[in-house]
Amino acid sequence: MKASLLAALIILVCVFAHKHLWAQEEYVPQASETLAVVPFSLAAESVVLVKAFLGGHTDTLTFILDTGSSGISLDSTTARALNLTPEASDVNIRGIAGVRKAHFLYNQRLELNGLVVDSLNFHINNYEFLSYVYGTWIDGVIGYSLFSRYIVKIDYDVNEIEICSPGTVRYPRGGHLLRPYIRTLPIQTARMRDQRRITSRFLYDIGAGLSLVLSQDFDQDSAAIRKKRRRFPIQAHGVGGKLAMEMTLVKEFRLGPYRLRNVPTMVFDDAYNVTSYPYLGGLIGNQILKRFNAIFNYQQREIYLKPNTLFRDPFERAYSGMELYYINGAIVVGSIIPGSPADLAGLEEGDLVIALNNDTSQNFVQYKKTLMIARKRVTLIVMRDNELIEVRLKLLSLR
Repeated sequence: MKASLLAALIILVCVFAHKHLWAQEEYVPQASETLAVVPFSLAAESVVLVKAFLGGHTDTLTFILDTGSSGISLDSTTARALNLTPEASDVNIRGIAGVRKAHFLYNQRLELNGLVVDSLNFHINNYEFLSYVYGTWIDGVIGYSLFSRYIVKIDYDVNEIEICSPGTVRYPRGGHLLRPYIRTLPIQTARMRDQRRITSRFLYDIGAGLSLVLSQDFDQDSAAIRKKRRRFPIQAHGVGGKLAMEMTLVKEFRLGPYRLRNVPTMVFDDAYNVTSYPYLGGLIGNQILKRFNAIFNYQQREIYLKPNTLFRDPFERAYSGMELYYINGAIVVGSIIPGSPADLAGLEEGDLVIALNNDTSQNFVQYKKTLMIARKRVTLIVMRDNELIEVRLKLLSLR
């Protein structure tokens, strides 16, 4: 009798509690799983490079991983070498240096350390100049086509990318969760302070080998940068070719709770309206973003940041007024800004760099680093018209 009464009470309780049972059950998506771990390198300590294979081809290709790319692309020279014929389209590709019509390779496959990503439409671009700037041949750029399909974890401490299936993910302790707006490109709110504090939206762009880039319109309207800040003319490079910029300094840039001080900043005339000003103030490049290990979860519109061993490294803040390019195995002096230290010292575009400060190693990355140390005097040995010439110049500081 007692057993029957107990059973009846249990049934009664369940009946009255039924309308609340739904709150105790929740559909939980499948947990995210690791699909591939891909090693990477930093080109000229700036952008992330990964190795991959194009479906049906055995040549190893080098790609820049780029949150600032709305798809995926292949270099035009690489496409010809692989005997691939792109198709014309009415799609416009826009970058900070120009706009052009896109050609596509449709329905391609890419293999990343065993992970096969299919149904990819590669647009064709010319990355020869990027190859000169970064000192290694660039076969293409991987952007939204990868980030939109997977959870991508980048660890700069061990130089590895973990590509994971969509699903629930547990973020590690000690970081901060950003909630960017993502359609094809991640747009993040951040704050900068120099002459005054100002908050704006920025493109989160790990494919840009710079720190902070502001449009000229934003710079003038915000009046955020001190009027007495020194500004130096430089030439940058993007889709469409070379682009004139000004190089200066911002006292503080804040991304989430993280503050970075004395950040080198580029200001450019956004003639092609890449930033859609006033929607964006500019972009955050990988000289800032590489200081955080990051988890990109586009499906949840989340980016999780955790400071890494690079976080407290000071920004290099020197100005020489010259570029170094790596062309056909040689280090070559590129564009020279009139009136700059390089110009006044007598360097000329096309000079072959034989040594820098008695360093004859021809280490392209090390040479570029040496030229970024402020207030340092450097000596170059260059070859010009089959003659060795010694050139001395003093690097200027942005401060």
